[in-house]
Amino acid sequence: MRKRHFFSEFFISAAVMTMASPALSYEVSAVTGGGSIEGVIVYRGTVPTQKIIPTKDVEVCGDPREEPLIRVGANQAVESAVVYLVEVASGKDWPAAGKTPELDNEKCRFVPEVQVIAPGPLDVVNSDPMLHNTHGYYGKRTAFNLALPNQGQRIPTELPRPGTVRIDCDAHGWMEGWIYVVDNPYYAVTGADGKFSITDIPPGDYKLVAVQPFIGPMEFSVSVEGGKATKLDIELMKK
Repeated sequence: MRKRHFFSEFFISAAVMTMASPALSYEVSAVTGGGSIEGVIVYRGTVPTQKIIPTKDVEVCGDPREEPLIRVGANQAVESAVVYLVEVASGKDWPAAGKTPELDNEKCRFVPEVQVIAPGPLDVVNSDPMLHNTHGYYGKRTAFNLALPNQGQRIPTELPRPGTVRIDCDAHGWMEGWIYVVDNPYYAVTGADGKFSITDIPPGDYKLVAVQPFIGPMEFSVSVEGGKATKLDIELMKK
């Protein structure tokens, strides 16, 4: 079974162009009197679902089931939505370097399903006792295409430029994940409560993008004042 892609090609192209703008090169600099943007992301519509029907490896992949295309919790809060600022010239440092970001194939799911990383290395891992073929795309262009036949296998790869990278598995057609490669450290991913907070932002006017794979990107103009929190609650709506 081949899945339908949650984004239309239009949304993929729009997100790639938004995140890969060549106009600015981010520079780390001291931030004095920075502000923040915080809020909650909600979805108030009917939650769409997708029928998952594993046709092989069912002992690992599980039984047929309905899965939501938007993870909505209490008070319509949206989990695993991404918010980020674009065209930021300079500001705070990136998070301290630690473990290389990972994309794991675990029980025929991508873990994490949604993540945000800086341009650079990515480890693709197979925790399952069978073949996964993990395939990443910038739009229609292949970013990586990796066969992982062995449990515990780890293959290093690279995502060298900002953009939206859609992930699927050529061996298990329902698997899908998303990596947002950003060119500055002003981003957040919502938890189960739908909340986000982007801190230590130099005062000024910005464009903020909120994106959930089924909904696609939504853009907002936001002003940040020094020492203050700008409140921005977002209701996702299908275009």
